[in-house]
Amino acid sequence: MAVAGSTQNLTIKKARSRELFSSLGSGLSLLVALLISIPILVVFGFVFVPAGDIWVHLASTVLPLYLINTLILGGGVAILVLTIGVSTAWLVTMYEFPGRRYFSWALFLPLAMPAYIIAYTYTGMFDFAGPVQTYVRELFGWGRADYWFPPVRTIGGAIMMLGLVLYPYVYLVSRAAFLEQSVCALEVGRTLGRNSWGVFWEIALPLARPAIVTGLALALMETLSDFGTVQYFAVDTFTTGIYRTWLGLGEPAAAAQLAAMLMGFVFLLVILERINRGARKYYHTTGRYQQIRRAPIMGFKAGLAFLACFIPIFLGFFLPTGWLLNESISSPESVLNAEFPKLVISSISIAAMASILALVIAMLLVYGNRLGGQKSVSKIRTFSLRVAAMGYAIPGPVLAVGILIPFGFADNAVDQFMRAQFGVSTGLILSGTLFALMFAYVVRFLAVSLNTVEGSVEKITPSMEQAARTMGVTGMRALFKVHVPIISGSLMTALLLVFVDVMKELPATLIMRPFGFETLAVRAYEMASDERLSEAAGPSIAIVLAGIIPVIILSRAIGRSRPGQKSGEES
Repeated sequence: MAVAGSTQNLTIKKARSRELFSSLGSGLSLLVALLISIPILVVFGFVFVPAGDIWVHLASTVLPLYLINTLILGGGVAILVLTIGVSTAWLVTMYEFPGRRYFSWALFLPLAMPAYIIAYTYTGMFDFAGPVQTYVRELFGWGRADYWFPPVRTIGGAIMMLGLVLYPYVYLVSRAAFLEQSVCALEVGRTLGRNSWGVFWEIALPLARPAIVTGLALALMETLSDFGTVQYFAVDTFTTGIYRTWLGLGEPAAAAQLAAMLMGFVFLLVILERINRGARKYYHTTGRYQQIRRAPIMGFKAGLAFLACFIPIFLGFFLPTGWLLNESISSPESVLNAEFPKLVISSISIAAMASILALVIAMLLVYGNRLGGQKSVSKIRTFSLRVAAMGYAIPGPVLAVGILIPFGFADNAVDQFMRAQFGVSTGLILSGTLFALMFAYVVRFLAVSLNTVEGSVEKITPSMEQAARTMGVTGMRALFKVHVPIISGSLMTALLLVFVDVMKELPATLIMRPFGFETLAVRAYEMASDERLSEAAGPSIAIVLAGIIPVIILSRAIGRSRPGQKSGEES
């Protein structure tokens, strides 16, 4: 009896311990989600502030232009990234042709190229004073009025620049989705008389559709939030309008209302896709996987497949990188100076810290939501988590001001208290510090980590957790011994994606950086804005080089992600 009572008490203690752990984790995740949501809620709060005559002025003058240009830009980029990303992912996954093995990872390389940097390089190459037009005039003896050359700094040029560097988002998720599909489902389609196109269009594409839409949403959010490219190309969009309205005209309410309209575009796209998808589910037909047997293609078709994969890489990475390297070598003083190593160290350090912090917070939020709790608290936590993940859809300038307002209020409150009680001025404790900048990065890119971690945690079934509990592995031990090994690939993906994004981040850094603190992105933008493109080449090529290694690691990890893949073997 004593042994039975002791066992029962031990069981009760373990249950209480699990309940306490669940409550603490759930409460902590709710607190973190609410803190991350503050700048987003501040921005939304301004929507309800009367904007006065400024909104009437915007609506009657520039608002239609913002709307038209944003729709054209988003639609054009969507078509381009879907065409390039899905087609190349299908080719390198299902067919064997010359160069396929190299293309499978090289197609990720444009992800390391910021859109504003590729905009500077193409302007430097193809503008009237650039080497291409100069060579054409010298070759044929033409003057300015003797020929026509397609202008780069137009909305069409902006679509091309953004599409070339954003298609890897769609390629990334499309290839991962195609690798995860069962070969059996595709072979059944062939036995039913479907040719290669029919198998792709009727079977593989519908199965990969949710993943493709996720990649497209990320690309569109980047497009709608872009500032450097559209500002440099003088294309008036909602982002440039928000920047001018808030910082130029000093009208935060009107700028917030423009931001709300901008975010509405992204939400509308997601809602329309969900409605179109309806109640349909996208399941693989079998749990059996085998190595993909890629169909060999030869001759003319092989040449087309080679060009389809090579052209995006060449235009999105090799050509601009080559121009940047040439400019850096031509003017080595722009690279080999005392400030350059400091810029590299500061950029890599803050990107590494932000990516690790975003990953830790994402795991905390996901697992806090997974632990459950009271129904009312669970709903609040879920809502806060969704709000916290919306920072990716908010333009950098608006997000920065959404952080500066509460931080400034807190700084002033502390300063007034210290003056009144102790006669000491504390100055700015939060605003204008690295803490504020780091907070901005986490809010801005948390969605990247959050979406990746959420998708990977779904792989962990209740049966796995029950098996761990029967072996006495619970709480934090279960997290590190069971969960983390299963989702390690996705965690690395989230870490690398945020690292690359922070390295490229421009508008929030411009506004929130501490005095005297510069990154490679800021220096490249400042030089290019002053039309000193050769001096912008050094920081630009450093950003690209810093992003290459994470991108290659990411591509190789995805190549080995197929279920049933042999160790060390890449699809």
